[in-house]
Amino acid sequence: MVIDKLENVKNKLDNNLSGALKMVRIRARGEEIRRYILENIENHPNDISKVTADHFKITRQAVNLHLHKLTLEKTLTTSGATRNHSYKLAPLVEWRRTYEITPDLSEGDVWAKDIKLVLGQQPENVTDIWQYGFTEMFNNAKDHSESPTITVLISKTAMLSEMAITDSGIGIFRKIQQALNLVDERHAILELAKGKFTTDPNRHTGEGIFFTSRMFDSFDILSGNCFFTHKIGTREDFLLEAQGGIGTYVWMNLSNHTCRTSKEIFDQYSSGEDYGFTKTVVPVKLAEYGDDKLISRSQAKRVLSRVELFQTVMLDFEGLDTIGQSFADEIFRVFQNQHPQVHLIPINMSENVGQMVRRALIDSQIYGLATPGTVEPFPVKPDKQPD
Repeated sequence: MVIDKLENVKNKLDNNLSGALKMVRIRARGEEIRRYILENIENHPNDISKVTADHFKITRQAVNLHLHKLTLEKTLTTSGATRNHSYKLAPLVEWRRTYEITPDLSEGDVWAKDIKLVLGQQPENVTDIWQYGFTEMFNNAKDHSESPTITVLISKTAMLSEMAITDSGIGIFRKIQQALNLVDERHAILELAKGKFTTDPNRHTGEGIFFTSRMFDSFDILSGNCFFTHKIGTREDFLLEAQGGIGTYVWMNLSNHTCRTSKEIFDQYSSGEDYGFTKTVVPVKLAEYGDDKLISRSQAKRVLSRVELFQTVMLDFEGLDTIGQSFADEIFRVFQNQHPQVHLIPINMSENVGQMVRRALIDSQIYGLATPGTVEPFPVKPDKQPD
């Protein structure tokens, strides 16, 4: 009889445990579905119900329950009639403040007293990236812009935080153009992309924009007639013609749930125990304007400006169909012979570009060597896939 009672108690416990585990699985499934909706709503504002239903093999009615829950929680906003229903992430934070530039203005104080509080509680790695990016960009505007004020704007949703830092000063690209006596302010973007450039070496290392642009999901600068953009997961930086007016506008956005860390970005471009900034990637296409092809030695020298400051230089030819023989020779024979301590690594080359680089390497009789101070062997991307 005692054994029967114990067996009944055991059965009840087993049933309760089974029910609890089932509820946990249901909740976890629901969280997974809602997370998928939030991650994909930006690209599918009008058909997120169908996309989600297809992905999880559930009915649209089931997806609509999750959409309704997210709308009630004010995580999503909705508009349009039933047939043209559209969803988007709701802004949880929208904030703006203008700071007068005075000798007492400190990016550290602004971060601690305002920005960190506005961004709110986030994973440590996310907060670290925001602290680095904000303090570097705010400090640049404070020290270099010659503007009377700096304005900071922040927008935050359940998935993404965005920040804009603007000033009404001389403009970052024009400032660099004047400092280096460049013919065109577009040349300044190429210098920024390399890193290690500053107009004030006594107070700055020239690393801030380079590392910031690689930490965030996207990083954009609009100034004067130039627009520079870098997006995570793409090999290319882009230079576009624009009408930006006076001053400089910097935009940064970052997923609230990214696993990226500032340390891993620093490690990618550092070497040795001192974590010196010794590696860089030069997007060669930034030296190409309009229909002009990269064929001359002067264009090559523009690409090579200041790269002797690095130990390892990856020359990224992504987006270029061809280069001229003189352009290749200046980089891979003339420069390399003058700077044997620099390790050049050409990457993302078409067959045509690869042929020109090989010719220059053969001329310098160093092709095939892969020790510091030489050019590393490389694969090229075929222009056409075999049938």
